[in-house]
Amino acid sequence: MPDISLTPVIIRFFFGGSAVVASTIIARTFGGRLGGIFAAFPAVYIAASLTLSLQYKNNDLLVMSRHISQGALVGMLANIICAISANKLIVSKGWQKGLTLALLIWLLAASIFYFTWQLLL
Repeated sequence: MPDISLTPVIIRFFFGGSAVVASTIIARTFGGRLGGIFAAFPAVYIAASLTLSLQYKNNDLLVMSRHISQGALVGMLANIICAISANKLIVSKGWQKGLTLALLIWLLAASIFYFTWQLLL
């Protein structure tokens, strides 16, 4: 089992949870579109990047920062595809089936992007 420090995990949960709460409050106050913008805020990516310095130093920190950033790029591209899919599928298939299909599309897109990235780099 990898050595996992509790402090970075707590910080990531705090950032991620705070982003969810903020996007919910904004959506209920100002509408779903503005709330959706904040729902896409990369809080977990920022928290992961910030907490790397607690575990890594010097060149190792740079290498891990690059890995996190590359993974975030793959995830964010898949999120865009998921959001576009959900926008169409929820209307045509209902929210439960549409959301389920959109998440499966996210998984497929993320896998394709990840393995393509691995082949190219």
